[in-house]
Amino acid sequence: MAMPGPSGSAAVAAPAAAAAAATPRRRLRVRLGRPWLALPLLAFFLVFVALPVLVLVAVGISGPDGLTLVHVHRFLTDGLSLPVLGRTLMLGLATAAVALVLGYPLALLFVSASPRLQRLLILLIVLPLLTSAVVRTFAWVVILGRQGLVNETLTGLGLVGGPVALLYTEPMLILTLAQIELPLMTLPIISALSAIDPRLTEASAALGAGRWRTLLLVVVPLSLPGVIAGVLLVFAAACGALVTQSIVGGGRLLFMPMYIYQQGMQGQNWPFAATISLMLLISVLAVVALLNMAGRLATRHLHV
Repeated sequence: MAMPGPSGSAAVAAPAAAAAAATPRRRLRVRLGRPWLALPLLAFFLVFVALPVLVLVAVGISGPDGLTLVHVHRFLTDGLSLPVLGRTLMLGLATAAVALVLGYPLALLFVSASPRLQRLLILLIVLPLLTSAVVRTFAWVVILGRQGLVNETLTGLGLVGGPVALLYTEPMLILTLAQIELPLMTLPIISALSAIDPRLTEASAALGAGRWRTLLLVVVPLSLPGVIAGVLLVFAAACGALVTQSIVGGGRLLFMPMYIYQQGMQGQNWPFAATISLMLLISVLAVVALLNMAGRLATRHLHV
């Protein structure tokens, strides 16, 4: 068989050299992706998120004589606004804690169930999202009312002598919010648990760890990203749940969304209402950042 000459070797080497030269460009293209695909999302964010926040800032610092911080000073010194803000943030944290207690076992049940049962469970988990929060809130009013399901059951069993005041109390509001926001907690945890390699739990069992020890030392640490995501989602949603706070909480419990409504719609004090909205936004973002930082530190410590 004839050996390729110099011209044949050059012909073979030229495509190889071209391919080698194109490899860095191809890697750069893969790394950068297609950034123009994010332009619709960027435009949506600018129009419906950034622009309204800028409008709130402009309204909040506006006064008869120009720019002023008098509304911020009032918020910080009037003796009412800061306690309402603190109560709202505590409501969000308590709701996230209750939702975590309810949602984590449900997520564990989902990942350990058969495929047929998983389809039923995911339907039950997602189904509340397909129903309006107003409808679910009024369902809880029927359940917790003086003639509701809970009071009728307690009275029928002879556990109480008369109707118990359940509505317009903070514990029942927390429970209602936790049930309404439960899918936001359960779905991220299910995603994190599903990503855990089964061989890790098998190795833990092979090394002599029991089921509870494996759960606490292997499964829970590896599912922390899902837990953090669920806590952040539920916390943010609970802090802004105007409908549930106003219906189940009633007039006895005042939180930031109703406070904003009172100042803006009833008092027509739009600059102060805008200031309250900004303070709530900044506070929620600060708590979210702190929780996210704490979760990352805990995850890094566990990996170390």
